[in-house]
Amino acid sequence: MFSTIAATPAQYCALATERSVTDGEQPILGMLISIRNRLAALKKDRGNYYRPNDIVGLYNELLDQVKALDRVRAKEQHDDDTYKNRVDSVLDECFQLFSLFYLALGKNKEIPATYVQLVTIMQNFELFNETGIYTDADLEPFQKRLAEIRQLVDAEVAKEDEDDRSDDCEFPKPEVLLVSRRLRQCEKELGVLEEATRVICNDLMPIYEELVSIRRRLTALSFVEHDVATVEAKELQRRLIEIDDLRVNDRFVNADDGTVAEGQTQVVGLLEECFDCLHDLMAEGSAVSKDLMPLYDRLMEIRIQLEKLLLTSRWTLRETDLWSYQVQLQDIDAMRRNGQFKDASGEPAPQQAQAVLNFLLHKCYNLVYKLLSSSEPVAESLMPVHNQLRTLRRCLLEVKKYGGPLSARDLYPYQMKLSSIDNLRTDGKFLDDEGHIPEGQGVVMSLLNECYDLMYELMATEVDE
Repeated sequence: MFSTIAATPAQYCALATERSVTDGEQPILGMLISIRNRLAALKKDRGNYYRPNDIVGLYNELLDQVKALDRVRAKEQHDDDTYKNRVDSVLDECFQLFSLFYLALGKNKEIPATYVQLVTIMQNFELFNETGIYTDADLEPFQKRLAEIRQLVDAEVAKEDEDDRSDDCEFPKPEVLLVSRRLRQCEKELGVLEEATRVICNDLMPIYEELVSIRRRLTALSFVEHDVATVEAKELQRRLIEIDDLRVNDRFVNADDGTVAEGQTQVVGLLEECFDCLHDLMAEGSAVSKDLMPLYDRLMEIRIQLEKLLLTSRWTLRETDLWSYQVQLQDIDAMRRNGQFKDASGEPAPQQAQAVLNFLLHKCYNLVYKLLSSSEPVAESLMPVHNQLRTLRRCLLEVKKYGGPLSARDLYPYQMKLSSIDNLRTDGKFLDDEGHIPEGQGVVMSLLNECYDLMYELMATEVDE
């Protein structure tokens, strides 16, 4: 069940050979497109906050279509893992959009909100796997987030088991099945990545990590003016030669007994790749050819926009804004064949150009993941209050640290601001414009109480004027 919508975004290019939509699935496809279009219309409305009832209502419509799809495919015997068609692509887009909407509503700890994060994690894992340029430290934040999502999913499954025993439900929740499958895919890919570095012995691990750092720096130098990049490249070349000289008969050996160290394939392969990249960097005036420059410029523009969002996300980001970047990156990812970008003649681009474009693509995917991870479990209608309290708390902490003895006059502006925020509550709750209680009350109340605690500490030390 639902195995049909488990294709990762990087596999979209393979859908050129996807199955046709059957007569039984045509009405479902029409409904899914309608839901996607209504979501797109909601996303474009920046004049109003998202209404939870609107989003949840549409989401329930989607779940009805998923159940109908499951029945049709079971009847037509099309419920195996390899069966995919356009219905699956549209369904995947709908789930990603709903996931972003749930984040915007502050429902971060609900199962649907995790879907788009799992998609982005898999995108990062696929590029790690293709390039082989990563360390355990790169995997650690993803590993931690997957463990958190696993706890959420297991808790939901346990809750469903109890409900099934009491209510005899016909269907498990579709979102749980879907997210569970995505989660298993990510955990499996993480295991593959961890195993690749686990075979490297302790003696070689520092060398491997330094080579990863050098390889990334060489790629970064591709964005620098050639004459400037060459100067630093020569320094890196000297270090690579020093590392190469550590080999005995072309093998890295253990320091204690002189035996061949485990992990030769990974470390020697990365060393040779660094030398190749270094040679290309010093020989070429530009790493990217003219026919690939439009793609390079497009990735650079996306990267710059995402980096700006990372700096200003607390004030300007609507999580659904990330959808347009996801679509653009997936389109670019689909241009690759077997992990390689092709030039105008259809031939694989030179190695250095591949490295630069893959570096930018991976950087963009990572920035999207960071933006998703930084999302607060607070509804957007409550974000202005949340941001004001965070700013006030930071000011009070700075005053406490550097302000010295303060008078009542000094503390008055902070007291007024805190009081004005507190007065926004109705019956102890912060409400939205329609009188509803938005998600994130606990987070905002915690900030409010912390600000009061800081204010009382400062008032206890105030001096007479």
